[in-house]
Amino acid sequence: MPSSVLVTGGAGYIGSVTVELLAGSGRRVVVLDDLSKGHREAIPADVPLVVGSAGDSELVSTLLREHEVDSVIHFAAKSLVGESMEKPGDYYEANVVHGARLLEAMEAAGVRKIVFSSSAGVYGEPESVPIGETHRTEPVNVYGDTKLAFEKILRWRAGASDLGFVSLRYFNAAGATERCGEDHDPETHLIPIALKVAQGKLPKLTVFGDDYETPDGTCIRDYIDVRDLANAHILALDALDSGRSGVYNLGNGEGWSVLNVIDTVERVTGKTLPREMGERREGDPAKLVASSALAESELGWKATHPELADMVEAAWSWLVDHPEGYAA
Repeated sequence: MPSSVLVTGGAGYIGSVTVELLAGSGRRVVVLDDLSKGHREAIPADVPLVVGSAGDSELVSTLLREHEVDSVIHFAAKSLVGESMEKPGDYYEANVVHGARLLEAMEAAGVRKIVFSSSAGVYGEPESVPIGETHRTEPVNVYGDTKLAFEKILRWRAGASDLGFVSLRYFNAAGATERCGEDHDPETHLIPIALKVAQGKLPKLTVFGDDYETPDGTCIRDYIDVRDLANAHILALDALDSGRSGVYNLGNGEGWSVLNVIDTVERVTGKTLPREMGERREGDPAKLVASSALAESELGWKATHPELADMVEAAWSWLVDHPEGYAA
């Protein structure tokens, strides 16, 4: 029987798309998710879903052995920046302690390969844009710090053992497949919030600051199609199979401003989005864009859906088919 890939957090937004593409490529997949943010409906019927925590070493050990797992893709995490500042203990527990327990279970079961869904938030305030992997890492929030902390654990473990790891750092995922889309509660991301306004489910959206040193005065951010992100995780598995480990940024190289995003949503949906200007949010840099040059050269990764309009169209199409999200 061929070996399996364990995907923690595989019922979440990016995780579910990765599971969909993995299963579609013929790989055996098993998903571990506590369903606190993920959706059972996002998992194909023929993919085993185990409800539980990545920090449950006994459960993980059983899964690794029963499903003959040889590699792990680790998405499971708490990921709300604002909440992380209010509940730092919860974030270190979920993102660092649970991750360490996952690695212990992997070591005990003889599983030596892991792809980690990290964040470009590990860099903090950028000194240069686009951000490269050698940029200094000084997170400005608890969420980013927990991602960096787990990366450090991976480095130390790899140095002390035969663990192979690939850490993927990126900012904002966008888009959808026909099957899987973005369905968060609460929703904190610009594109799905804008689409909810287009749906009439929200009365307006707020633009936080219009006096930044950017062409239109609003923040510029990196967006990557969720299908391209999923593919990057699969290519990272291939790299591990060939003996390559490392840390890679994933980005579009340019980015779009808040007003660019709003204009794109209006064009795609044919709706006018009511908006209001708000004050700057503390800690919001003017421009956050990551360079993917290293991932392109070493992983063979290339964005196949690089246009923002394509991402918005895919996300809008999914919402039209799932007006209430997965609850529909």
